[in-house]
Amino acid sequence: MANKKDIERRDRGQDGFRAPLVSQDERKENNFMVYLSTFVAVCGSYAFGTGVGYSSPTEAGIRRDLNLTMAQYSLFGSILTFGAMIGAIASGPMADLFGRKGALRISSAFCIGGWLAIYFAQGPMPLDIGRLANGFGMGVFSYVVPVFIAEIAPKQLRGLLTAANQLLIVTGVSVSFVVGTILHWRTMALAGLIPCGVLLLGLFIIPESPRWLAKIGKQREFDAALRKLRGEEIDVSEEAAEIREYIETLERLPKARLIDLFQSRYLSSVIIGVGLMISQQFGGINGICFYASSIFASSGFPADTGTIIYAVLQVVVTTLNALLVDKLGRKPLLLVSLVGMTLGCISTAASFYFKTYQIALGVAPALAVTGILLYIAGFSIGMGAVPWVIMSEIFSIDIKGAAGGLVTLVNWAGAWAVSYTFNFLSKWSSYGTFLLYAAVNVCSILFVMKTVPETKGKTLEQIQAAINGY
Repeated sequence: MANKKDIERRDRGQDGFRAPLVSQDERKENNFMVYLSTFVAVCGSYAFGTGVGYSSPTEAGIRRDLNLTMAQYSLFGSILTFGAMIGAIASGPMADLFGRKGALRISSAFCIGGWLAIYFAQGPMPLDIGRLANGFGMGVFSYVVPVFIAEIAPKQLRGLLTAANQLLIVTGVSVSFVVGTILHWRTMALAGLIPCGVLLLGLFIIPESPRWLAKIGKQREFDAALRKLRGEEIDVSEEAAEIREYIETLERLPKARLIDLFQSRYLSSVIIGVGLMISQQFGGINGICFYASSIFASSGFPADTGTIIYAVLQVVVTTLNALLVDKLGRKPLLLVSLVGMTLGCISTAASFYFKTYQIALGVAPALAVTGILLYIAGFSIGMGAVPWVIMSEIFSIDIKGAAGGLVTLVNWAGAWAVSYTFNFLSKWSSYGTFLLYAAVNVCSILFVMKTVPETKGKTLEQIQAAINGY
């Protein structure tokens, strides 16, 4: 059985330097199909963002037209998260059984059905059914999109292209915030069909994940998909051999079940994946995101102005993250991100402390705005995208379905817990809430420093062998 040292020796030449996967100059690779496949996949990410951003700008119109109470609309808004948790549980098995493209088709169908149910709704029940269906599709998208991109991308582009997932999510949210102030809520629901339709059509053009095809034994389709992604003129024999050999090594191991994720050979990768998702969510992002406008208003800063600045900054810094993740690496961006989030929480806590005790009231609004914007800039430069990038890299293909589903479920459960508890914590202590989030972010800094490996510039097989010791 191959072990970690064997794999490392195969990847190194006589001089000790790691040999490239492709014997030809990588600059000659034709990555057009990789870029096209990524574009098609991140249409699911954009659909995810439009779903998240839909409920905020449409609240007044939906409640007026359908005569909904606050409780009924709150259910409509929150049921999305429960649908996403169900989708997260199903995402891994779906991707393993139907393939990455098959899972994307199913999730797109759920989102299309959800948007149509919302468009035709005449009461709360079809609204909730549509929102639940949207949530299910989003839960599947949140796992399958980054995994699919990571499995098709060459190592030198993997971080950039996988980070595009988060960029399109925040773009979808921001566009919904802006467009929702102009369009009727039913028209907004129809607009939600567009990215799903583009995704469904694009799936007829792009290839399936070669690694999934190799895992299920479709060797001819595996070879064709890999050649289509790398270019017909490129020699892919070394990359294909490495993928096949690694999967053959995994096939000799016992088949993994959910309970097996906690065995020693998988435990390191599970701890890294789950730990990053806990760090991402319990650092307070969804509480701050969902209630940003009320935080600005409570501090005395104009809510509309603050929300616009927040949305623009999030898109700009997430774009910067995508450009830097393959140059600077995953771990440095995570550490910079968490430091920024910690300082942002402390600044916001100071603002509410001053306001509570009537100290330096003139600087309190500036501290709140600085804190929230520093927090979202910090989150966007690392903790927004990089946990999903690393999640798509660290799990070997024999456990990717079960482990990815678990990690995605943890993420959505954390999102619900933070957004649900934020108002209760704020009533307990507004400044104490942000100090609590700051403490979580400090713990996350220590976790990343000690536990999370750097994966930049390595193949998926090299990353997984190093973590799991195959």
